[in-house]
Amino acid sequence: MIVELYTDKLKIRSLMPEDWPHFLSVHQDEQQNRYVRAPQTEGVIREKFEQRLAPWDYESGAWLTLVIETIEDGEFIGFTGFYGVDTSLGQVEVGYMLSNSGQGRGYATESLRAVIDWACLQFNAHKFIALCTDQNLASARVLEKCGFILEGTLRHNFRLNDAWVDDRYYGLLASERSDSPQ
Repeated sequence: MIVELYTDKLKIRSLMPEDWPHFLSVHQDEQQNRYVRAPQTEGVIREKFEQRLAPWDYESGAWLTLVIETIEDGEFIGFTGFYGVDTSLGQVEVGYMLSNSGQGRGYATESLRAVIDWACLQFNAHKFIALCTDQNLASARVLEKCGFILEGTLRHNFRLNDAWVDDRYYGLLASERSDSPQ
């Protein structure tokens, strides 16, 4: 499935082989990953990239990884995407990771809203979930701007850099989207 979505400022498109340098850069950046994962080798990152390049199907349980670029000049902003946690119930987990230059400009919020709208239309998604470590306040703000509600804290849910961290568990019903029909 080839995906191409547009917002006022962004183009959100399918991952392509030529996106490898950006994928590697974002996944190797320690600052970028401080709330996400421990550093990974280039080989592990390459394997993940190859998996994400494979043809995607909503029912597969695999992540759909999309590239975020500016419409104006094609500047690489980062990645966003989702996977069907339980497609029979329409439950989808969303995620995003922006380059350093893409942060603080509203692009995570804009791209996430577009992906959520598309998933509702394309796959009749019912509920979106997202997790972020308790200390990742920027990610929590993005989710809250998109209408996600904090449903709870998963204590010691994740091991990061040899320490247990709590995850915030957010949810958004499709009917709660700001532009959804009531």
